[in-house]
Amino acid sequence: MNKIIYSQRLILKTINESYAEQVLDFVLRNKQFLVEWEIQRDVEYYSIDVHRQLLIDDSLNIDRGQLFKVWIYKSDQPNRIIGSISLNNIIRGAFQSCHLGYRIDQEEQRKGYMTEAIREVILYAFNELKLHRIEANIMPRNKASLRVVEKLGFCNEGLGRKYLKINGIWEDHIHMVLLNNEEIE
Repeated sequence: MNKIIYSQRLILKTINESYAEQVLDFVLRNKQFLVEWEIQRDVEYYSIDVHRQLLIDDSLNIDRGQLFKVWIYKSDQPNRIIGSISLNNIIRGAFQSCHLGYRIDQEEQRKGYMTEAIREVILYAFNELKLHRIEANIMPRNKASLRVVEKLGFCNEGLGRKYLKINGIWEDHIHMVLLNNEEIE
């Protein structure tokens, strides 16, 4: 499934393994910046082969309906990735829920790009995927990330103690949730 979403300043698109060089470029440019917010990575992670395989795996999970992931490009730079957004662990049945994950290029912070991009992904999740609930788990010290989801209407549903192992440390996470208002009105 190839999907492209256009917003005011951005292009969001699903990609396949042929984009591995662009993804690796994004990862290498942001290696130091992202280290405190992500799981520990081994040296192999920073290779083209690993990213090619990750993109193959993502495509399979998208086809299975378990994942929706887009890579973010600025409209005026359509060949340079500046971030990604994923709806992980999509669960159907009575739950109709997913986990939101995202990351932005260090050089593109505080420009409103992530808020703009996530807004489009939320619309897609609720209108196309017909999800009821989007969950974002964010470390309390990640103030910028908390601001993004708060601007988009996510509500704090509590603290998950030692919820995820980030950069080798079990970190508390604030459980932020957005419900599909069309369903509850």
